[in-house]
Amino acid sequence: MLNNVAVLLLDEVHPFELGVLCEVFGLDRSEEGLPVHDFAVVSAEGPELRTHAGFTLTTPHGLERLEEADLIAVPAGSHFADRDYPEEVLEPLRRAVARGARVMSVCSGAYVLGAAGLLDGRRCTTHWRHADGLARRFPKAIVRPDVLYVDEGPVVTSAGTAAGIDAALHLVRQAYGPAVANAIARRMVVPPHRDGGQAQYVARPLPRDRCDTVGGTLAWMEGHLDQEMSVEGLAAQAHMSPRTFARRFQQETGTTPYRWLLRQRVLLAQHLLETSDETMDAIAGRTGFGTAAALRHQFVRSLGTTPHRYRQTFRGPSAVPEAV
Repeated sequence: MLNNVAVLLLDEVHPFELGVLCEVFGLDRSEEGLPVHDFAVVSAEGPELRTHAGFTLTTPHGLERLEEADLIAVPAGSHFADRDYPEEVLEPLRRAVARGARVMSVCSGAYVLGAAGLLDGRRCTTHWRHADGLARRFPKAIVRPDVLYVDEGPVVTSAGTAAGIDAALHLVRQAYGPAVANAIARRMVVPPHRDGGQAQYVARPLPRDRCDTVGGTLAWMEGHLDQEMSVEGLAAQAHMSPRTFARRFQQETGTTPYRWLLRQRVLLAQHLLETSDETMDAIAGRTGFGTAAALRHQFVRSLGTTPHRYRQTFRGPSAVPEAV
C-alpha cells in the first residue's frame, strides 16, 4: 500500500510537477470514501527553497522524513541535468528501494534517481527533450523517450509535466484498484488513462545539417511523400549504387531510408489531422500510405494511438467524426 508518501524537493523545483503530486497524494478525500495518505513535502536543501517561477517554499520536514515513506516522489526542477547531488540526498533513495519502498520521478526528476544509481539496468523515461541527455549521463539506464511513464519494479519514472498525473494514477490504481484511481481522476477532471505515449508530442526537425550527399534526395522525398519509393530508385536519383546510397543515408541521417520515409509520412499525417478536415482516406493518399487501414496501422505503431483519437486530442471532440 501507499500509506506514507513523501515528496523530495530540491532548489528551483517546478511548481506544476510538485502540484501534481500534492493533488493526487496530498488531498484529504475521505468524505468520498477515498484513501488518505500520510503526506509530507521534504526539503533536501534547507528550510526555504526557490521555485523556477520566482517564489519560495518552506516546509518543516527534513530528509529524516524519507525513512518512513512507502513512496518517495521527486518532481522536476531547473538545471537538474547539469548539477550534482549530495550523498545525503541520494542515500535515502537507495535505502528506500532496499527496504521495499517505491520511488518515482516526474520529468527531469529522473536525473536524481539516476544519480542514486536507481536507473542502472532499468527501463525509464523523462521529458522527450531530456531523453538524450539522461541516456548520456547514465549510460546504464535504458531510456524510453516515447512513453508517458515506465513502471520498473520499485522505480517509476514519468515523462514531462502532465505525464506525472498518468504515473501517479497508475500507482494509485495498483495500490487501491481502478475505482479509486477513476474517482481521483474525475475530481481532477483528467482521463484516468491516456492512450499512446509522448511520441505524439515530440517535435522532430529534419536532420539536414549533416546531410552532405543525400540532402537533395531528402528534399525530394519530403516533397513527394505520396509517391512509391525504393532504395534503387532513390539511389539512381542520387547517382549512387543502392549499397552506397543506403550506407551514406544511414551515416548522415542516423536511420534507414524506409524508417526516415515512414517518419516523415507520419509527421505529415499528424499535421493534416491537426489542421484540416480531410478524411482518413484523403490523408492516407496524401501521405503515401494508400489506404485508411494502412495509415491507421502505421500511426498506431509509431505513436501508440489511432489517427481518429489523435485528431480528437489536438482538435477536440468537434473534429470530423471518423470510424478509423
